[in-house]
Amino acid sequence: MNIKRFSIRASLVAGAAAVLISGAAWHGLAATSTSAPTATAQTTQAPVVAGHSAALTGSRDSYADVVKAVAPAVVTIRVDGKATASPAQFDGDDFFRRFFGDDDQPGQRRQRNVPRSFRQHGLGSGVVVTSDGYILTNNHVVDGADKIHIDLTDGRTLEAKVIGTDKASDLALVKVNATNLPVAPLGNSDAAQVGDVVLAIGNPLNVGQTVTMGIVSAKGRSTGSGEGGYQDFLQTDAPINHGNSGGALVNTKGEVIGINAEMLSPVDANIGIGFAIPSNMARHVMDDLKKDGRVRRAQLGIEVQPVTSDLADSLGLKKVGGAIIGKVTPDSAADRAGLKRGDVILSFNGQPVSDINSLRNHVADSQPGSSASVVINRDGAEKTVTVKLDEAGKGEVASRGERGFESNDKASLGISVEKRRDGLVITDIDPDGRAADAGLERGDVIHEVNRKAVESVEDLRAAVRARSDRPVLLLVERDGHTRYITVRPSNG
Repeated sequence: MNIKRFSIRASLVAGAAAVLISGAAWHGLAATSTSAPTATAQTTQAPVVAGHSAALTGSRDSYADVVKAVAPAVVTIRVDGKATASPAQFDGDDFFRRFFGDDDQPGQRRQRNVPRSFRQHGLGSGVVVTSDGYILTNNHVVDGADKIHIDLTDGRTLEAKVIGTDKASDLALVKVNATNLPVAPLGNSDAAQVGDVVLAIGNPLNVGQTVTMGIVSAKGRSTGSGEGGYQDFLQTDAPINHGNSGGALVNTKGEVIGINAEMLSPVDANIGIGFAIPSNMARHVMDDLKKDGRVRRAQLGIEVQPVTSDLADSLGLKKVGGAIIGKVTPDSAADRAGLKRGDVILSFNGQPVSDINSLRNHVADSQPGSSASVVINRDGAEKTVTVKLDEAGKGEVASRGERGFESNDKASLGISVEKRRDGLVITDIDPDGRAADAGLERGDVIHEVNRKAVESVEDLRAAVRARSDRPVLLLVERDGHTRYITVRPSNG
């Protein structure tokens, strides 16, 4: 009986063990078959380091490959230049003498009221664009430099010479005597979209090459800085600080879509608003500087202003946008093509004109002597005009002309006017009146009211009364320049 019971128990134990063993084997097989592909993929992307948790085996988000491809072509630029400080800047001030140095010899009395020269040192970045040593940077980085040295990422320092500069776009092209340099390819900045991830590479604050990340925050920005106003900035929140100027703004494909140029900050440090010159503009400037040492730009020969909501309402336009012509220079490209004052430019060579900055950049990017297709709105109808572009040069400023001296009248706009040969000059203005609110000033000359020439004070009065429910459109000349100004209806 005991033997029989023992046999039964042994059979049960053996059966249970078999079930456990086979179950464990089945579980291991299932785990292997379902997880093996995932484990293989994870190992390919991020190998597990021995002794580390399996939680580290996930894929790694990184732009390291982009940085490795572009960073070797981003260099540090160091410049030296002379500056002269007047004696008043540091005579009698121990701090400034310590800063600039004191040349007094022991036992000698220092000469007073003698200007002293000292060396200024500047720092910036640059982007190698050809393997034989051409480097793009900002004009303000090299402006006024006596010597320019380039620190390459391989440790070498080479002296550079300026090939050409362009203050209008704040770009410069310099060259070092070298070959087989790593190159950063210029991409298509027009294809960049707001929200795209970008990397800013440069040497901020002389800490060494640094990579920061952000997005394209906006396009087509103009800050009003610089000389000439050819601005079409890409705005980014990728941190840009002093020393980043001239460095690269790179997309995730490893293409340079901008040359870092400015930051906007009330505290002189990055607050997430930086600006880069688009690569397409930089490419145009670079090609011209390399070929001619200067930039050739086209021009229409007009003065324009943006179309505001009130202007669009006055002109009967369907939407706000474009640039309205306030003046056409005689015998200019625009004049020869038949463009007229009051025409609203809607597009240039198939590119929409959103404001005067976009029009200026579209024109400037064209070749002088080429023909351009311009779509305008004239008196409510669209028309296409072909213009053969001139080369940009110094424009002529029209003189103000002679002042007349006929009767004056207090118009309902809140101004006193006098007739002159080709309009009405404002002799007095009510600071609380409608005209003052619109920005009119004493000395302004009114040439047109609601697109019609004004010949007398009566013409002005009648036009204002006839347009009591809509903004009055005035063509005004100030300091030789003409522009349209709208005066809103009175609230009374």
